[in-house]
Amino acid sequence: MKFSRKLLSWYELYKRDLPWRHTKDPYHIWLSEIILQQTRIDQGLPYYTRFISAFPTVYDLANASEQEVLKLWQGLGYYSRARNLHITAKEIVHKYQGKFPNNYPDILGLKGIGIYTASAIASISFNLPVPVVDGNVLRFLTRYFGIAEPIDSEKAKKEVANQAQKLIDTKDPGSFNQALMEFGAKQCIPRNPECHQCVFQKECYAFLHHMTDRLPVRGKIIRQRRRYFNYIVINIRGKDGFYLIKRDKEDIWKNLFTFPMIETRKASSLERLMTEKKWKELFVNQKFKMQRKTTTLKHILTHQLITARFIELEIEKPMDTDFIFIELSHLDKYPLPRLIEKYLQQKITT
Repeated sequence: MKFSRKLLSWYELYKRDLPWRHTKDPYHIWLSEIILQQTRIDQGLPYYTRFISAFPTVYDLANASEQEVLKLWQGLGYYSRARNLHITAKEIVHKYQGKFPNNYPDILGLKGIGIYTASAIASISFNLPVPVVDGNVLRFLTRYFGIAEPIDSEKAKKEVANQAQKLIDTKDPGSFNQALMEFGAKQCIPRNPECHQCVFQKECYAFLHHMTDRLPVRGKIIRQRRRYFNYIVINIRGKDGFYLIKRDKEDIWKNLFTFPMIETRKASSLERLMTEKKWKELFVNQKFKMQRKTTTLKHILTHQLITARFIELEIEKPMDTDFIFIELSHLDKYPLPRLIEKYLQQKITT
């Protein structure tokens, strides 16, 4: 097929030398795809290397504790990916005797594996002709075929998937899919795509109709929820550490550790915060000395904008609480949200 030959020829010239491209091992492909979801390659590569080093096989990952997995994942965000990774490793070990299922429906049935990741594993590891459609592929084929539906709509995704299925190289679907993703990531980029040296100039609808700046059509704007977190950084006099709690509710950062926190509906003064019921419950029969009220930090998530304040104080004796007092020398064992990590980095360097 003409399209496939052009694409694979381009890929041979411009593909990046990435470690997971030297193997068809489904464990390695799965790990790389989960890490690279919503993550740039330059950011995800060190995480992939660390995970493979710490957990060389699916058995090693399954036998690790969730805390170990989350700590290694720290900084990547979207922590449900890490939790699902751990759960799925256990399922592969117990249900499939440590071997990945070799058919698309069973791969898709694994927790945390969606259509995109299942297609990547099926095509690269098992040579099944299933097209991969990620954001890069959506952008490229939307321009190539002149698809005017909003790029985040199900109609656009279905049409792109149908077109990709017609184009896929059935002899080497894995290389075809990797080339398709790479082309979108390196050549058909979101802004100012390199159309002047594109091998698909003569067929691309967007190029021929001068529409590369209008395709793909943008979808609905994501509305961000605003949240206000007031963290209480509690130290015991004479000790080098502070209290942490484990977030166990169905919310952001589940099973990660943070400081005790009071969430308010809007920005609140310290005086007003100290009248809150949660504050009073926190310090029943406990004297404290205010040390520092830090400036606020903002943290942006896909659907949330968090404004966080850190209130540092000191108590004279240990609290009668479910909180865990962690010495600084042991902090590296506990997975923390990036927001808490940023605060600690600032605190240590000031």
